[in-house]
Amino acid sequence: MNRRQFLQTLSAATATGLLGAAKPAALPNIVFIYADDLGYGDVSCYGAKSVHTPNIDSIAAEGLRFTDAHATSATCTPSRYSVMTGQYAWRKPGTGVLPGDASLIIDTDRLTLPELLKRSGYRTGIVGKWHLGLGRGEIDWNAEITPGPNELGFDYSFIIPATPDRVPCVFVENHRVVNLDPKDPIHISYKQPFPNEKTGRANPELLKMKPSHGHDMAIVDGVSRIGYMEGGKSALWVDEDIADTLSAKAVRFIEQSAKAKNDQPFFLYYPAHDIHVPRLPNKRFEGKTSMGPRGDAIAELDWCVGRILETLKKNGLTENTLVILSSDNGPVIDDGYHDQAVEKLGSHKPAGIYRGGKYSNFDGGTRVPFIVKWPNHVKPGTVSNALVDQIDLFASFASLTHQPLTHQDAPDSINVLPALLGRSTTGRQSLVEEAGALSLVEGEWKLIEPNNKRAYDDNTRTELGNAPKPQLYNRKMDPAERQNAAEQHPDIVKKMQAELDQIRSSGRSRP
Repeated sequence: MNRRQFLQTLSAATATGLLGAAKPAALPNIVFIYADDLGYGDVSCYGAKSVHTPNIDSIAAEGLRFTDAHATSATCTPSRYSVMTGQYAWRKPGTGVLPGDASLIIDTDRLTLPELLKRSGYRTGIVGKWHLGLGRGEIDWNAEITPGPNELGFDYSFIIPATPDRVPCVFVENHRVVNLDPKDPIHISYKQPFPNEKTGRANPELLKMKPSHGHDMAIVDGVSRIGYMEGGKSALWVDEDIADTLSAKAVRFIEQSAKAKNDQPFFLYYPAHDIHVPRLPNKRFEGKTSMGPRGDAIAELDWCVGRILETLKKNGLTENTLVILSSDNGPVIDDGYHDQAVEKLGSHKPAGIYRGGKYSNFDGGTRVPFIVKWPNHVKPGTVSNALVDQIDLFASFASLTHQPLTHQDAPDSINVLPALLGRSTTGRQSLVEEAGALSLVEGEWKLIEPNNKRAYDDNTRTELGNAPKPQLYNRKMDPAERQNAAEQHPDIVKKMQAELDQIRSSGRSRP
């Protein structure tokens, strides 16, 4: 018996113990679909009426839907960092929302989620938005770009380097910009435009979608972005085709894995670009909803999910594939472009009953959709109120694959595998959330630390949940966080603040 077979046997025994009557099986394939800016109330299985998401809903119908699941942060880069490392991003300086030319912020000598799975014999791939930096120092986009995802445990990578609204507007596949003509090299700047460069600020007549705030620098594909860029014309993406391109690469990765002769399990991390701005879904999705481009982008995201699910089915992989879908943070309506998202919102509530959204300390910033499906292991059509966090995927997958973690590994990730599989109604006991301040969620209470930052963002029209005094909310009695109970319960505030201080100073929260 070789090492991989030994590990699979151990994992099967572990899974059998957790799942009772489930038959022993090889390690499951794992597909983690990570939407961008998708709110708790943005999909129909969580209550949306103005947009229908049949493919996402099918995961819930065939699996387990969580009502108290969270991203670690109300913005993208910190959440993604936490998923990959099992460490709260606020512990490491420089993990805020990154510019498009940022260096890699994950140390290559630390254990990452894909590297953990590689140790158990997985073939690993990432297709989608990265936004964790690339290289060291100034990036030469015309040469080999390293280190990046491939140095952190991914066998294959096809990525958007940062975000769709930031330059460079190109795909990078395994260290190289895709379709780059060496005679037309790429140059990037986040300081000043290049000579003769057209910008959204100076040339609005060239735009097919105009900015509402910021986003008025380099013009690429008729959209002005953050940052400046020249060259690389043959490598530039077409916004309306991004979802098709990424989902096709995801399909190819699955199909190649299915054709392997050695029964090697695979891990696909699919961080979709939808529904992040600029929202320019393919023309075939125009008018699919009443909410304009934002709603149509949700429909496009759902189509991508369906394409992945159908590929699993066609290749006979559905039964032994663990599928997880979630979002990197809560929703935002106007995030920098005039796309009628505000005007056409109607009665739709992107964050559901929760207050705030992306960038906010309130629950709308971090409470997100979280759905798990694994046929014959996760009971279909079930709902869980267990408290879980995306950061827990690290320790939970370690348990699933019977991989030990050292004291230094994934210091804030908790093994909640029984909850993820619906075999326990208990998840983690507490969690820390990051936005303008840190918040501690524990039991029925949520404490938001006092801070002097602004309370409202006029640009995005978001309640940020910042205040100079502590905020304490009862999550059961006041889920919308409307009644600050800090003055009525100073003892609880003192206790929770002490716990948060201890978590902060200890450098870890995993026992």
